[in-house]
Amino acid sequence: MTHVQIYTKGYCPFCKKAKATLNDLGVNFEEFEITNDTKLTQEMQMRSNRKTVPQIFVGGQHLGGNDDLQASLNDGSFKKLLTAQTTAA
Repeated sequence: MTHVQIYTKGYCPFCKKAKATLNDLGVNFEEFEITNDTKLTQEMQMRSNRKTVPQIFVGGQHLGGNDDLQASLNDGSFKKLLTAQTTAA
């Protein structure tokens, strides 16, 4: 199964939407809750070159935030990314 990671903050409505979307799709993911964690926040910023949450990674590849997730679902690229990562593993 492809390893999906998501950096979130507890109060973030976009994070909640992204997690709900992944759950609805049946995609297992590892969540990093960074609200009060400076080290994880810096890690997220280094990996994504972004400061906003959520930040989603599929198989180590940066997908982006919730808007990027929703767009990738609409154009079919999320499914392709999951499949590509699964077959590469």
